[in-house]
Amino acid sequence: MRTILITGATSGIGEASARLLIKKNRLILCGRRNERLEKLKSELGLINEVTTLNFDVSNRKAVFESIESLPDNFKSIDVLINNAGNAHGLATFQDAELDDLDAMIDINVKGLIYVTKAVLPFMSKNSNKHIINLSSIAGKQVYTNGTTYCASKFAVEALTRGMRLDFLPLGIKVTSIAPGAVETEFSLVRFKGDSERAETVYKGYEALQAENIAETIEFVINQPEYVQLADITILPKNQADAINFLKE
Repeated sequence: MRTILITGATSGIGEASARLLIKKNRLILCGRRNERLEKLKSELGLINEVTTLNFDVSNRKAVFESIESLPDNFKSIDVLINNAGNAHGLATFQDAELDDLDAMIDINVKGLIYVTKAVLPFMSKNSNKHIINLSSIAGKQVYTNGTTYCASKFAVEALTRGMRLDFLPLGIKVTSIAPGAVETEFSLVRFKGDSERAETVYKGYEALQAENIAETIEFVINQPEYVQLADITILPKNQADAINFLKE
């Protein structure tokens, strides 16, 4: 049985991944919202072993202290899923709030770096070690009003490729999964709680669901030890790239 650490586990892709992977794996669920973490733990703990870590990935001290505090039976980690990430605001670079830009760099880039660095000393000695970084179609194509968010996801793409080179001697597989439009809390966060505006993002076509990405993650980590799926982009049928959609 593998031990898998998932960041951003309290909603969306992180929660869907936890619900799918718990069937055959021991899970470390990480997130900022402790009440949601504990609720998920109480539910999934009936199926398999679960522990939780309550921290914000952008808080360097909290990340390292939390991961170092893991119970002994969770201290050998086979798979890290760097899922935590957010978009804040949708505006031109000149009009965007600096706090929003800071948040995207701190969470999407620095948070991924902090968690990965903190987990590496605890990576399993087994041969099938794996790091999965959740990127985005925005990491492959820049679009208007998303300059810094796109930059943060371009950074995730670069970090993933660089890690694959650096970790080659360590036997750690590294995968980038880049979804297009996924119907989660993503747009609600981007639009700062404006549910009406968030809902318009997914109108007129069938968006991906968090479960679709979770199933892809499961597929990736269940490959034979010698197989490394490096880069996967997943789009809804009615999305051609970051900006072109067919809507009814």
